Amino acid sequence: MSELVTRNYSLVTEYMELISILLLVFPLLGFLAIGLFQKQMNRSFSGILASSVIFINLILAAILFNFVSSSNQTVETQLFDWIKFGDISIPMSLTVDRLSALMMLIVNGVGLLIHIYSIGYMKEDEGVNRFFAYMNLFVFFMLTLVLSSNYLMLFIGWEGVGLSSYLLIGFWFKDHVNNDAAKKAFIMNRIGDLGFLLGIFLLYSTFKTLSISEIAAKASLMPSGDLTLTAITLCLFIGAMGKSAQIPLFTWLPDAMAGPTPVSALIHAATMVTAGIYLIARSSVLFVLSPVTMNIILVIGAATAIVGGIIAIYQNDIKKVLAYSTVSQLGFMFMALGLGSFSGAMFHLTTHAFFKALLFLSAGSVIHALGNEQDIRKMGGLRKKIPFTFALFIIGTIAISGIPPFAGFFSKELILSAAYEHGTGMGILATAISLLTTLYMFRLLFVVFYKPESKEIKANHHIHESPKVMLYPMAILAILSVVAGFVQMPKLFSETQGFDTFLSPVFAKASGLATVSGQALSVQTEWLTLIIPISIIFVLIFLSYKRFVNNKELAVQTGIQHVFANKFYFDEIYDFFLVKPLAFISNVFRGLLDQTIINGFVNAVGNGTLFVGKRLRRLQTGNVGLYLIFMVFSIIAILFFNIIL
Repeated sequence: MSELVTRNYSLVTEYMELISILLLVFPLLGFLAIGLFQKQMNRSFSGILASSVIFINLILAAILFNFVSSSNQTVETQLFDWIKFGDISIPMSLTVDRLSALMMLIVNGVGLLIHIYSIGYMKEDEGVNRFFAYMNLFVFFMLTLVLSSNYLMLFIGWEGVGLSSYLLIGFWFKDHVNNDAAKKAFIMNRIGDLGFLLGIFLLYSTFKTLSISEIAAKASLMPSGDLTLTAITLCLFIGAMGKSAQIPLFTWLPDAMAGPTPVSALIHAATMVTAGIYLIARSSVLFVLSPVTMNIILVIGAATAIVGGIIAIYQNDIKKVLAYSTVSQLGFMFMALGLGSFSGAMFHLTTHAFFKALLFLSAGSVIHALGNEQDIRKMGGLRKKIPFTFALFIIGTIAISGIPPFAGFFSKELILSAAYEHGTGMGILATAISLLTTLYMFRLLFVVFYKPESKEIKANHHIHESPKVMLYPMAILAILSVVAGFVQMPKLFSETQGFDTFLSPVFAKASGLATVSGQALSVQTEWLTLIIPISIIFVLIFLSYKRFVNNKELAVQTGIQHVFANKFYFDEIYDFFLVKPLAFISNVFRGLLDQTIINGFVNAVGNGTLFVGKRLRRLQTGNVGLYLIFMVFSIIAILFFNIIL
């Protein structure tokens, strides 16, 4: 009987390994099929094919998720030996545990809804086949990233999603503004990726392996504060700063809104930009043993959350508001990581994927209804013209603002609890950052949907609700934005902490190694951390309503507001201190080294050769007698020198 059970379990494990491979195979096949035959393929068929591939993937991911969560087993799949040289052995292999299983569901689930939405949104675009090929390629690389069992393979997925992002940001490449935005994203991410790559070199030189599980086991034996671990984690964090748009490498993300709105929803809100969060959570053992790095993550995360939130308040492009909101929310997640609340960061990552994707798709529905208009100053009164989009946008706004009982309330509360356990000052700071969300989101809601109609809206007689193929995915995301938070209730209301319990096996070793733990909150303090922020939220909503609903025009920004609206002049500062000096140095070297020295030398050789050639050419007269004289004198000269020597 035991042999039969063992055999059956072995068979199930083999099936799970096959499924983990197929998760990569299907989106890659979708990319190849659409990419290679895009000119022959019907434009409407490419969206159906791309969506079907992700639908199959979602079913496979659900099966794998159920197996991993119910059996508490990790599925390890070795595809082949990738790099084998001397003592170096790095396989191409996959690992599916609870953390990667969660990310699989997010990538495929949210990815499927956005693929379906894109069928309607990109319907009239002449490059729709190319768009869906790129989208499938992105899913392939994102799954490679989250399923990798070693850091080098993870880096391949990391670079792949960067490539896909570049292709999709610059999708409308005929407009040079889009090309510039794509290049900006690509270059700024390379800065972070260099840090990640240096971290990989340090990891191998220290542990003689790049296996994530083996490194975690070896690192757990090292003392807290080890300088090598600090250097490694700082390098990994630099990589995370680039991919997840943290100060100072955050200015690429708002410009990335140049791509189609579904791209903003999938890549720049729900998945790729969370890769940095995933990297640190996956490497939690390394980070808890590096208190210096954890404090740096906390400070950078808090600063990014504040700066991103303030800038979002003063933006007038509907997608830019959501872009800076994403920057701020990512900073909030990094704060959670810096506090050691890895489950809190992953929980907010999950809920954020739902409501931020919903908000971006709702913004896309607004843009679609208004004929590609994105300036909120030219909007107003849309709640009656596109009521379904309006209702969904309200749900997303309530969820991201942390109003109960929507999902954002529960995920933010988990982070706020960790902040207050760290100290009252940190808790107040985290609460203030959370409240920034209410300011910029309800400003956006009231200006777009409640403010009196602008003259542009009154003159536009073609405003229409989006087609059902766009609205249904938004509705599903709205449902998830409402119910997803109940898996992790605050301790005041339930002893069952579903999400934290689910991920606890992944972070168990890191929790055991943590050297600093906060003080548990009293019941009174927990109630205060719930009641006070919610009360302030409703006050801010009321003030925002009074401020924006009855005003036809947004106030002109002056003084410090102008600084906020211009993103603290980060781009201008970078341009002045980095771009212009480097351009000046390049021009100097171009003029001095390249054109004067190198070109001068090459040209001198060429001119010298021409000069000699012109003189020697005169010897070629065609006179045979003269050639015989030269030959005789040459023979005499050779004999003469041989006799002398």
